[in-house]
Amino acid sequence: AGIAASGEKGEKIAVAVAAGGVWLLPERAVPDLVRRIGESGGSLYLVDGKAFLRRHGDVSVSGGGKALFDLQVAAYLLAPEEGTPTWPKLCDRFLPGREAEEGGHPAALAEDIAALGEILERRLAEADLSEIFRDVDMPLLPVLFRMEEKGIRIDPGIFGKLSEELAEGTQEIEKKVAAIAGPEFNINSPKQLSFLLFEKLGLPPVKKTKTGYSTDVEVLERLSGAHAIPGLVLEYRTLAKIRSTYVEVLPGMVNPRDGRIHTTFHQTLTATGRLSSSDPNLQNIPVRADLGRRIRSGFVADPGCVFVGADYSQVELRLLAHLSGDAELTRRFQEGEDIHVATACAVFGVAPPGVTPELRRRAKVINFGILYGMSPFGLSRELGIGGKEAKQYIDQYFRRYPGVYRYIEELKVQARKDGYVHTILGRRRFLRDINSQNRVLREAAERMAINTPIQGSAADIIKMAMIRVDREFRDRQLRAGLVLQVHDELIAEGPETEAPEVERLLTGAMEGVVSLSVPLTVSVSRGKHWGEIH
Repeated sequence: AGIAASGEKGEKIAVAVAAGGVWLLPERAVPDLVRRIGESGGSLYLVDGKAFLRRHGDVSVSGGGKALFDLQVAAYLLAPEEGTPTWPKLCDRFLPGREAEEGGHPAALAEDIAALGEILERRLAEADLSEIFRDVDMPLLPVLFRMEEKGIRIDPGIFGKLSEELAEGTQEIEKKVAAIAGPEFNINSPKQLSFLLFEKLGLPPVKKTKTGYSTDVEVLERLSGAHAIPGLVLEYRTLAKIRSTYVEVLPGMVNPRDGRIHTTFHQTLTATGRLSSSDPNLQNIPVRADLGRRIRSGFVADPGCVFVGADYSQVELRLLAHLSGDAELTRRFQEGEDIHVATACAVFGVAPPGVTPELRRRAKVINFGILYGMSPFGLSRELGIGGKEAKQYIDQYFRRYPGVYRYIEELKVQARKDGYVHTILGRRRFLRDINSQNRVLREAAERMAINTPIQGSAADIIKMAMIRVDREFRDRQLRAGLVLQVHDELIAEGPETEAPEVERLLTGAMEGVVSLSVPLTVSVSRGKHWGEIH
């Protein structure tokens, strides 16, 4: 059945079935309708599932959740590289000739929704995507709704103090730069900075733009070893961006009704299947150790409550071992070794005691570089070494892990044949440029072919874990609930008395949600604020 509301809450709603017939029902009948459709094995087609739950309440809790069929999520699953499909786009693509009037008569809209729902349900079945839609993407929708409704509390005082400190930090940098460049120099002017670096100081230009020499992050990082100014400008930009993007903005986003920030989680934005967040984006808090921790310390648990964080350990590298079937990589994970130390030994020819923190850092760059299809040129830039040396490192890596090399090459061949790659649950990403004659486009598509099965499978796994954790919390009638998902990490908030049980449930769900050839491991921590976690 397709469902459309007729304006203000409390008015009648229109319900249509694809076979014909439209009914106008009082809005209070919706929960029972959803329950009946779910019990009969039918589908309730919706344009925006979370908007439906906001309007009609969390009907999924009563068992009717299995009936929900979000048209946007379904269409996204069929073509994730196209992003979120709006209602007009859905109509253009699947109902040509129909006028996409979201504000039209509810009866006509309900009929269109029902017709489109049947089309999408059939398309999902034809693409072997019905199972992931029913078992993962739809059960996840009410979980995300509950997380958004719960929100997360912040302490405005912490952000106010941090804002003052960042302002003082940028002013100090401006003074240091002015001492070299002169009092008239504007640190925010790319034109003045370009003149200072390449004309006045005589530093070598790295790349050119239409208006002159570039002063972007990449350029400044490469020049930072030659003079103090590039490093100071980088630091200034970092502090200024953090202050303007997070520290100054977040307090103004607090809902006065409950004193909490309510982000929006998106299922239909990324091509790999990862979740994203906006208004505000809480998945993109800076990773810089000190500043990131300071910002996170402003996110606080309610009185008497704590945050419990559970973070997957190297989940993407573990998935690489599982998907590639490489015996050596698999063995090292099974035996609980530090994979970065193991790679350092293989690539740099040293014994484990000889692996310094710097060598481990370099091995980590290589491990994750392989995941993202990094070329010798890219690795040389990342590590600040020559291209020949970078190629030797990559060759050494593949000699130690030959199964990974075979997997990557076979993956590219299969992608060229199919035009797409898929995750462990069958989620697809189409690669329109995988057979392009343009080398740059083709190689970019090949990198996507290598990374998507890994990153997308990691996203599938944590989504399944979220569904299980949410169900466990509700089955046990805990007050705790999930508040954040940051890629490989889940964060719950609940009473301190529930913390041990929450830790146990998070660990059990995340480590046991799927069976791989290598163990999934989770590190768990708790704290009164986000900064105390991990």
